[in-house]
Amino acid sequence: MQHTLVALVEDKPGVLNRVASLFRRRAFNIESLTVGHTEQPGVSRMTIVIDSNQTNAERVTANLYKLVNVIQIKDLADQPSVMRDLALIKVSAPPERRSEVMQLVEVYRARIVDVTNDSLIIEITGDVDKIDSFVQVLQPIGVLEMVRTGLVAMARGAALGQNGNGNGSGNGRVQ
Repeated sequence: MQHTLVALVEDKPGVLNRVASLFRRRAFNIESLTVGHTEQPGVSRMTIVIDSNQTNAERVTANLYKLVNVIQIKDLADQPSVMRDLALIKVSAPPERRSEVMQLVEVYRARIVDVTNDSLIIEITGDVDKIDSFVQVLQPIGVLEMVRTGLVAMARGAALGQNGNGNGSGNGRVQ
């Protein structure tokens, strides 16, 4: 089962390395890892996707809390949440195939962000299945290059750890 862990961490040098090292030492494969600033100065948000059973995910969460720079962690596996990935895809687009590519872009609600004589760069956001499907449809046309951001996720409703169901602990951390 996939677990999406959202960790709020202090925005300091070395934090990402310490978190990644924890997963390496425990022999967990990180499926996706994204890090970015939050609305709070000095706090970054990590979205970590791992393929693990519940017991191991809980063990990893407990070990993450031992890292000094970790403020809060939430596993979104069993919670209503919004998850999105972003991809930039460069496709071959000679004049005779350009209209076909543009129709696919419209169907998938993507957008063209760069045009050259022989290629297009397409931006698409959505869930992982949507992006995978779009890439699969583009393969026969010619995917030249692709980059994906990795999953970003947010629990629906109240703020992280403030869901009102008793899951918060006294120290502001959610387990």
